[in-house]
Amino acid sequence: MSIDRFLNGEDVKARPAPITNLMSQKMGIHEWSYRNDPTGDARFKVPWAAAEVALASIKIEVELGFDAATAFKESSRCLNCDVQTVFNRDTCIECDGCVDICPMDSISFVARGDEAELRTRLKAPAENLEQALYVSDELKTGRVMVKDEDVCLHCGLCAERCPTGAWDMQKFLLNTTQAGPRCRDKTNKTANAKEMA
Repeated sequence: MSIDRFLNGEDVKARPAPITNLMSQKMGIHEWSYRNDPTGDARFKVPWAAAEVALASIKIEVELGFDAATAFKESSRCLNCDVQTVFNRDTCIECDGCVDICPMDSISFVARGDEAELRTRLKAPAENLEQALYVSDELKTGRVMVKDEDVCLHCGLCAERCPTGAWDMQKFLLNTTQAGPRCRDKTNKTANAKEMA
């Protein structure tokens, strides 16, 4: 028997590949999946069981989790990290509406330049050198659109404001292959059964 086989006698490599999917997330400004108001709230601390109780038995859960009200407040801090801004230069008319509405000044339309010099000419200078800038191809006027992903909230205001739909919000969904009989690649199941016989 091959070392690549586990308890069910099936080839562990015969699994479907992970699926990555981007879906457009067009919706009204008050319909986002989460509140998109930026907030400076600190994280809520997860309550723990008392030390004397937790140390008395290895079976005691140390982190007790949030009650429903606190869990809701904590989840409301989410800034839509799974929703990405996608820019289409062909439909952009360079009206600068997205620049005006961005609460973080993360979008700028400027003349092309090398990255170090370009960072100094943005509406809000991009100081985090670890984070690459999102720079479009040249637009009709010769300028480029530059977005600083380091400060973008993914709030979707640029997409809502854009009159031509040059900005789109796309929700990122990653489906990973799970273990277990119901998640196996069904096309290879019959072949595996014949091979084991």
